[in-house]
Amino acid sequence: MQKLDSSILKTVITPRPQESFKGTFGKILLVGGNHQFGGAIIMASTSSVYSGTGLVTVATDPINSSAIHSQLPEAMVIDFNDTKAVAQLTEKVDTIVIGPGLGEEVESKAILENVFQHTNEHQVVVIDGSAITLMARDHIAQPKGHIIYTPHQMEWQRLSGIKIADQTETVNRKVRDELNATVILKKHHTEIYTDTKVYQLPIGSAAQAVGGMGDTLAGMVGGFTAQFRKNITNAALAATYAHSAIADEIAEQQYVVLPHQISHALPGFMKKISLMDQNHTIGFHN
Repeated sequence: MQKLDSSILKTVITPRPQESFKGTFGKILLVGGNHQFGGAIIMASTSSVYSGTGLVTVATDPINSSAIHSQLPEAMVIDFNDTKAVAQLTEKVDTIVIGPGLGEEVESKAILENVFQHTNEHQVVVIDGSAITLMARDHIAQPKGHIIYTPHQMEWQRLSGIKIADQTETVNRKVRDELNATVILKKHHTEIYTDTKVYQLPIGSAAQAVGGMGDTLAGMVGGFTAQFRKNITNAALAATYAHSAIADEIAEQQYVVLPHQISHALPGFMKKISLMDQNHTIGFHN
């Protein structure tokens, strides 16, 4: 298992080309946030916007629309019950993030299946939270696309059938290969299973043990993969590393780190990385 270090950041986060427009930096659709868990999709969408995605649309329960518009005016909002609108938008974006706050109800399953039926092999599909649970519980087939799962250990147990105590590198790797997907397994030292390697994130702390931390990571992975499309795997690795690197910096002054603080720190963090020389030592925890 290879240690993931800060060199991945400069590989991905480079200066923006001056000849560009919002479409240059990707289009993303985030799907989730039922009537109970609106905060999850707001946090995921916030990290996607703050990571620099060109166009962000949120498909969510209409009850969340006012909150999203007031907190995140940069994002567009549609009703996730509008089957036709969601299907049409799913087909047009670069990345889909589905699961944060989606829930496990009958309606949640219908929304998930609608999205899955309209993805294509050129897109990135980030599957998080209750979307993973629904897939495992109801035996829903994996959609087309470059699939990235972002489970915590219990969600991975449901999807993979591997009990938490048995989630070793070798066994996890076998299931990853069967899925042919990237797996970002969230734990004390997060593990990232790609098509060729397994990485371990050596940074992060208990200060991140706060509700919404995983939603923020899913939004960042979505934002990075939509924006930095040259190498999807590296984009996912960089998002994962940046998430904890920012949290570690905040944790130097705080007992806990709030997820939205990571999002708000993202533009400054990314600017600093983009200005660094390729051979410069990045001043974040390795």
